[in-house]
Amino acid sequence: MTKYHTGGRRRPHEIALLVVAVAAAGFNLRTAITSVPPLFPDMQTTLHLSSATLSLLAATPVICFGVVSAFAAWLNRRYGEEMNLLVALILLTAGLLLRGLLPRAMLFPGTALAASAIAVLNVLLSSMAKRRWPERAGLLIGIYLTMLSVGAILSSLLSVPLYRSSGDSVRLALGVWAAPAAVAVLLWLPQLGYRHARTVPAAGNLATSLVVPVLAHRSPSQRGLVVPSLIGTAAGLAGCLWAPLGMAPFWVLVLGVSQGSCLGLAIFFMMARAPNAGVAASLSAFSQSVGYLAASVGPLMVGLLHSATGSWDIPVALLLVFCAAELATGILAARPLVLPAVTPPPAPGAHFPTRVSGTG
Repeated sequence: MTKYHTGGRRRPHEIALLVVAVAAAGFNLRTAITSVPPLFPDMQTTLHLSSATLSLLAATPVICFGVVSAFAAWLNRRYGEEMNLLVALILLTAGLLLRGLLPRAMLFPGTALAASAIAVLNVLLSSMAKRRWPERAGLLIGIYLTMLSVGAILSSLLSVPLYRSSGDSVRLALGVWAAPAAVAVLLWLPQLGYRHARTVPAAGNLATSLVVPVLAHRSPSQRGLVVPSLIGTAAGLAGCLWAPLGMAPFWVLVLGVSQGSCLGLAIFFMMARAPNAGVAASLSAFSQSVGYLAASVGPLMVGLLHSATGSWDIPVALLLVFCAAELATGILAARPLVLPAVTPPPAPGAHFPTRVSGTG
């Protein structure tokens, strides 16, 4: 029997199943991407790929994120978050499996399919957190972002050892990541029993990934988190380039911690500034679509500037300008405001009760 949740009391086992499912989904949000770059030198030789082809392969996920994210909110309104997230996990598993079994023919299609599925997961996990567990949404977002970081780190670290231990098998090194995705599919199945009752709303790094959304959820204004996160990002960028070489590990750590904090805040803002889960999905879809499409231009732009100037000074200076712009917009986003609710269009075939004349 389908259970509908609109924010009522939840049983402990329901919360446990939700947390486990979200954590499993989060673990798979970057494994398809970060497992590949460490294998580029070997893939270039084994699969006879050019440097340009590898560059295109690296850009494919970001482009897919930007394009597919724009459709996630529409999919959410039509089919619901739980079903969309399950289908996305199935497609992610399929893309990883195809890429592993047929790396020559399916390297690009498999990567595009997996990245498109991740785009839907990126958008809808945060809105589902707001709807399913609103009083602890910051914690739930922190859990999935932490597992995202864990998956990204493990897949990056284990790709080359897996390749070497398997006798230089690209198939195994790429396809093995379909296994945790398949586990996530199984763990997500119980969530189909908790569909959201459609309502018409009234008009109107690693530690920081977990801690920051929780702190943000407990604070009416997040300026005290935005400012140090952006200052740390700028300091990390500047330190990596201009500080003494022996200090590089420290500045890389500062940069990683700060960027983890920024990611947590960005996801939190998309959830916290929305009046309901539907608006949260739309806001997340718009933000991630525009953001990832803009980000896809970044590596090319930085590379061209470096080639033209023969130095990293101007590219890094440009990134610092972006940090300043991000700080300004982050301070605005940190204000304790909620966007006005917008009545969504009715789903196809949906029927809403109308008032009968003469009744109270």
